[in-house]
Amino acid sequence: MSTTPPPCVPEHLSSHDVEPGLRFDAWRERAHQWVEMLPPPPGTELDAELLTLRSSTCIFGTMRSSAYEMRAASRRLAHAPEMVVVTLIQAGELIRDAAPGEPQRVGPGNLGLYDPWRIGNYRWSQGSREVFLALPRDEVRAALGREPGNVPIPLEHCALAPALASQLNHLALLTRQPQKLDGMEYASLLEGTRTLALLMLRNLGRQGSSQEQSDLEDDLNGGRHAAALRFMEREAHRHDLDVAAVARGAGCSRTRLYAAFASRGETVMGALREIRLQRAKALIERSPRLHIGSLSWRCGFADQSAFSKLFRLRFGLLPSEWHHRTWSSPAAEAVARARSQDPC
Repeated sequence: MSTTPPPCVPEHLSSHDVEPGLRFDAWRERAHQWVEMLPPPPGTELDAELLTLRSSTCIFGTMRSSAYEMRAASRRLAHAPEMVVVTLIQAGELIRDAAPGEPQRVGPGNLGLYDPWRIGNYRWSQGSREVFLALPRDEVRAALGREPGNVPIPLEHCALAPALASQLNHLALLTRQPQKLDGMEYASLLEGTRTLALLMLRNLGRQGSSQEQSDLEDDLNGGRHAAALRFMEREAHRHDLDVAAVARGAGCSRTRLYAAFASRGETVMGALREIRLQRAKALIERSPRLHIGSLSWRCGFADQSAFSKLFRLRFGLLPSEWHHRTWSSPAAEAVARARSQDPC
């Protein structure tokens, strides 16, 4: 017995919804919750628009933007849903760090599969437009028959890829014309797009190729790397966290865990240290009060002195100096006063 999906309607966000001085921070928090959006160059005005459709099983979106850069950041994913993203570039160009020193250029008409947990930088050109469909990780894994990775999807190598590209383009057009459909029609179209995307991924995973087979170990390493990052992000506060514990959390042996991080020029404990330091920096920037001992303990550092040295080595300032720089501006002081007076 078939069930009708609940209705959904387009949600619209624009960078121009807020005044210029607050535009970047507002857009970063509202439109890029899974990645770290980098500030635009001085004097450059952010101009972006995002429309989304949401159901209980997927998220569809179409976005246009001025040039900007973002990077995958595990700390931004701590409370994000476990999803993988299928993207279609409609205009402009995306430059992605496929590997250290190996940028990959992706132009209009190209489909790709991207895992937000794979660390990397993404740079969008001026006037870029993209369509994306975020799908549950377990559904993508089941369709592909393996862990998802960051891979292009050539239209000519996958029988269903052109059909999905056409569907994404058409749904994007309809999303920009909300008067043409009602909530039930949008919901049915979104469910159909999800079904087609999973069929395409199943076709892609089944057909394979010699190149895909040769890249199998890279994909496995990528899955272990992503699983380890997710585990470390959740458990970074633990002072007893070591390589053996991370390997258990990622569901692999220590040898395979070492190999997964070595393939990216990283170490397991180096990645854990980076997660902890980034968390400490974020907490400093959010709180007008600073207690270094409590902060270091909360972020997984048992030794306050060692934490301060590591923080200065990573960011160029001691935690107290970073706190002073963050909260010494008039605007920051006003925020601090407001928070101190908040009865809640």
